[in-house]
Amino acid sequence: MIALQAPEAARPATLRPWQRPWGDQDYWTWLLALLAALLVIRLLALMLARTDLFFDEAQYWTWSRELAFGYFTKPPLIAWIIRGATELCGNAEWCVRAPSPILYTLTSIFVFLAARALYGSRVGFWSAVVFATLPAASFSSLLISTDVPLLLLWTLALYGWIRLVESRRMVFALLVGASIGLGLLAKYAAIYFVLCMAIDAWSDAKARDALRGGRGVAMLAFMLAFIAPNLLWNASHGFATFSHTAANAGWSEFPIHFDAALEFVGSQFAVFGPILFAALIFISWSTLRRGCEQPQCRLLAFSVPVILLLIVQALLSRALANWAAAAYPAATILVTAALLEYRPRLFRISLGLHLGAALIITLAPIFAPRITTITGAAWNPYARVLGWQELAATTRRLAEAQGAKSVLTDNREVTGELLYYLRDMPLPISLWSRAEHPRNHFEMTHPFTAAAPEPVLYVTQLQTKSSVLKRFDADLIEQRSFPSESPVRQGRFYLLRGYKGVDAD
Repeated sequence: MIALQAPEAARPATLRPWQRPWGDQDYWTWLLALLAALLVIRLLALMLARTDLFFDEAQYWTWSRELAFGYFTKPPLIAWIIRGATELCGNAEWCVRAPSPILYTLTSIFVFLAARALYGSRVGFWSAVVFATLPAASFSSLLISTDVPLLLLWTLALYGWIRLVESRRMVFALLVGASIGLGLLAKYAAIYFVLCMAIDAWSDAKARDALRGGRGVAMLAFMLAFIAPNLLWNASHGFATFSHTAANAGWSEFPIHFDAALEFVGSQFAVFGPILFAALIFISWSTLRRGCEQPQCRLLAFSVPVILLLIVQALLSRALANWAAAAYPAATILVTAALLEYRPRLFRISLGLHLGAALIITLAPIFAPRITTITGAAWNPYARVLGWQELAATTRRLAEAQGAKSVLTDNREVTGELLYYLRDMPLPISLWSRAEHPRNHFEMTHPFTAAAPEPVLYVTQLQTKSSVLKRFDADLIEQRSFPSESPVRQGRFYLLRGYKGVDAD
């Protein structure tokens, strides 16, 4: 019997590889390839960058030399991460920052897993791509900050929570608890996750059931087990980190700062992207009017409350743009799913804008010193990470030429930068302060005392006479601008002798 063949026109055309519908493995393979390529580009950009360490980065590096369970201004995880990196590849700026793009890559993978659990692999893939190329991610991945490990652990906790609600398996409760506990070791803002869980459980019966059967207790126990060493460290150091965090919030008085709140909201269009943040506002407003269904409600519970809380914080005091970073893993999944379904063209436009911004942000540090010649020092966004290495080199040269036995600064930024860039120099570096109690890490760990060996090389950026000069016989030995090719800061160098005590006029 001869099999009948369909006419030529009726045969299905052979599809090329890129024309076939993607399966789960295709999405996973392509995502790993794209993230790996992006990681390589960002690591190369770090190696080619001509920016010095930002003060916070230098301070974190200093912490990493003396590992502990807590520090004056932040929990300890950032120092542990930097120590691990520098043990592997040295103390160069790129190595100190290298964990950042690596951790962002891992965070994007967990965004994929969380989105796939809710919407499938297609939304998971695009959510991960969107998150990896957010303006804030492109900028933050070239720095090392506490937000970077926080985002990874927050996203891991979100994935664990989504799986816990669906499966009620104890292993996911333990994963959530451990992730929140470790997240608190990165930044205390991880506590927002508990608030978001409470809101989700209040609004959804399945979420409430997920906390029953000992799972909620186990989650809490794991969280406390991970944060306990830091709590003990704070208790033995006068709760220094907690006090600093409270002071940073600025709640001593309660005037209403509408301008600060508007500034914070405006900054989120830059952090999340203009189209994505506008879409998030629209979805939130529509939900308020009409109600929502899962999984939309769950994602709103883990994003909008964080933003609203920080708007209140801005009204009462101030809120920096990056403080809402934890809202955006869930918000990315929510907005990506909505735009792919209802506004795919708008989604493509947004992604194109982000890719263009990512290219500019990635290349800019390579040309950072030249930007000053175009914008002037006041408008160069990289001004705060220029000139420190040259200032430290001048400090080294003058200390050797003048026979200085110690170095004194009057500014915590200068202290942190000199401790990093003069790390191989044996001279002690101290910070001048007349405060009754330490106000920052270096006032606690590197305070100036009468025992400082003389002569002292005093490094200051002040253009007026400092109170330090009243307490010594001082000679100005050099004054210059840094960096010399495109100045953004001034430096003055004095040789000090004959300390007269704090009460000298």
